[in-house]
Amino acid sequence: MNEKLRAKIAADETAYGLWVTMESPAVIEVAAELGLDWVVIDLEHGYLSYEHVANHLRAAKGTDLSVIVRVPSHDLEPTKRVLDLGAHGLVVPLVRSAADVEQIQKYAYYPPRGERGLGGERNVRWGLGLEDYIKRANDEIMIFPMIEVKEATAAFDDIIALDQVEAVIFGPGDLSSSYGHLGQWEAPGVGEEILELVGRAKAKGIASAVVARNADDVVARRDQGFGMVALGSDAGMIVRHVSDIGKALGRTTVDHRWF
Repeated sequence: MNEKLRAKIAADETAYGLWVTMESPAVIEVAAELGLDWVVIDLEHGYLSYEHVANHLRAAKGTDLSVIVRVPSHDLEPTKRVLDLGAHGLVVPLVRSAADVEQIQKYAYYPPRGERGLGGERNVRWGLGLEDYIKRANDEIMIFPMIEVKEATAAFDDIIALDQVEAVIFGPGDLSSSYGHLGQWEAPGVGEEILELVGRAKAKGIASAVVARNADDVVARRDQGFGMVALGSDAGMIVRHVSDIGKALGRTTVDHRWF
């Protein structure tokens, strides 16, 4: 798992992805057919269930697409369940300290690295691939701390110093809210701080990820040094495209400032 994504990070190439909020496995099939490198399935917001995660993973089987899940909390239950379904990695939301990331690592990795328990689920091919999976899992599972609150920026150096942190994901909107600018995607000063943190991470060989809001933003993020850029979210891209068509037709549409 994650071979293509890791190879691009190692080669300092931009890996392009998609944020997934919809339940149809066709979203994953299309992402793979388009040659994207990674997707994040969002369980923190919205209505997706563990069953939806399983179906997305089935759609990705046989491809080199990295399927990462944003869990809703730092708790044991969602961590172990999405990994038992076969997720290739985890996005950790609302990280405030290195200890938050270490907690997820403890739940995600098998002993002696962590405390993950053995199960006979989809990830180990219902027990038929147990031996092979447990030999590889600790090295292959990727964990992505999400930098979206100001406490995380203060603890940033400690977070990127942790073992097996290969990339971090920035949430400009929530980070702006954390600094008192609720509803702004990238408030004054926040963009500059993010880029400074991206540079610090890159100096240590750690990639930075972000969700872009449109085609121009994808190019800008690539040029700013982000190693992982999501082209948008599935639902957001539909809204964006239909809104743009509506504007071309002279119809009143909702402004799409977010992704």
